[in-house]
Amino acid sequence: MSAYQNDIKAVAALKEKFGSSWSAINPESVARMRAQNRFKTGLEIAQYTADIMRKDMEEYDADSSLYTQSLGCWHGFIGQQKLISIKKHLKSTNKRYLYLSGWMVAALRSEFGPLPDQSMHEKTAVSDLIEELYTFLRQADSRELDLLFTALDAARDAGDHAKAAEIQNQIDNYETHIVPIIADIDAGFGNPEATYLLAKRMIEAGACCIQIENQVSDEKQCGHQDGKVTVPHADFLAKIAAVRYAFLELGIDNGVIVARTDSLGAGLTKQIAVTNQPGDLGDLYNSFLDCEEVSTAELKNGDVVLNREGKLLRPKRLPSNLFQFRAGTGEDRCVLDCITSLQNGADLLWIETEKPHVGQIKAMVDRIREVIPNAKLVYNNSPSFNWTLNFRQQVFDAFVAEGKDVSAYDRAKLMSVEYDNTELAQIADEKIRTFQRDGSAHAGIFHHLITLPTYHTAALSTDNLAKGYFADQGMLAYVKGVQREEIRQGIACVKHQNMAGSDIGDTHKEYFAGEAALKASGKDNTMNQFH
Repeated sequence: MSAYQNDIKAVAALKEKFGSSWSAINPESVARMRAQNRFKTGLEIAQYTADIMRKDMEEYDADSSLYTQSLGCWHGFIGQQKLISIKKHLKSTNKRYLYLSGWMVAALRSEFGPLPDQSMHEKTAVSDLIEELYTFLRQADSRELDLLFTALDAARDAGDHAKAAEIQNQIDNYETHIVPIIADIDAGFGNPEATYLLAKRMIEAGACCIQIENQVSDEKQCGHQDGKVTVPHADFLAKIAAVRYAFLELGIDNGVIVARTDSLGAGLTKQIAVTNQPGDLGDLYNSFLDCEEVSTAELKNGDVVLNREGKLLRPKRLPSNLFQFRAGTGEDRCVLDCITSLQNGADLLWIETEKPHVGQIKAMVDRIREVIPNAKLVYNNSPSFNWTLNFRQQVFDAFVAEGKDVSAYDRAKLMSVEYDNTELAQIADEKIRTFQRDGSAHAGIFHHLITLPTYHTAALSTDNLAKGYFADQGMLAYVKGVQREEIRQGIACVKHQNMAGSDIGDTHKEYFAGEAALKASGKDNTMNQFH
């Protein structure tokens, strides 16, 4: 017997127990409301989605073609529409997640207004957005089930038992819109205690996966900007431990931690690491510092000096009071970051790169897997990359290596529209199309995400509407570019009253007041024009 039928039986028994005072209660209506509210707390969501993510990780280990994907969100409605679209077009949410981008929280959710990605926004905005995303996803479940319940009642009223059985089967085997969210906690918003407290809030809101980076919290920069400052490994590992303790305290024993390293593009450190003996983590971190050998006579007031193998080494200190790493050490530091993170509680890795290049990523992952064979990545398919130019240049360079004639191309201007229909551009587009598949097969990428897609799509669609509407197109710009396409593509939001929950409210009014219910969905509702 399905959970739906069990709930009908259970409530019918309660109704009998409480007698005539419960005469207005319909057991099937209660079963429907319970089905529409499957997840009662954020912790239930965190556990459900952690189980999904762990299963997906195991399946990827067995078959690298089974990678996962997500798109970044900055509002619950955006996340809801993505999952509704996935279910409509792909029939299942399997292997599709959501990504919560700290960049978009800063740019679009802060009470200070638009901010750069520097952890200046309110940290509770992150946990609030997780809760909002799951509120909208739960509402998507409620709306879709309400449509099924309405169809079930219509089939019963028509005496169509086969149709009723078919719809009942859909209800009994309903697939929720609830999926894992990979949530960005930046550099932890303070010390390890602050990281732990925020991680708890995020998990209580529903997060099964938290991504944390190895930058200095109060110097944090976007991963694709300059001026990034990393922390010694001990500091970062303490924050990874803080997140793990938060998961364990709340009973999400299989919560997922993504350790992100920005070392590839970070040339600075604020601290010289503590080291107790040669070759320990602190010593390894310090070994990458850009130093010059000095004698005691050359020391100046305030100099910091390292003693290595009997030599005095003075790290180069910048006017900002930061120390710099030697040029060309980024990849080695990334590999060390990744290995130590996985050895100390992290589950997945994130290597922030300056370009989308499978070969570059693979080179680092191969080195990591020499130590940890099942190391896996979450990879940022970032809008900060000029994908067209990058891949056209990669193909150009491959042509040169193969001895092909490239005289028809200017490598510096390959973004130009004049190249769009060339062989080079077509090969580049195919490489872009297969980048995720290739990266997962060859470079250990378990999860592909785009951090800021809806920031850009909102800007593009608004620009297209505004330039026509405020010029000579007027209402036609909206009708032709938006509403007509919504109708023809079957976009549910064309019936915006239904999407906002009006029909669910009508259903509840009927539960509560029966025939006396004042409903909004009558013959004069203009949404009827979109049947």
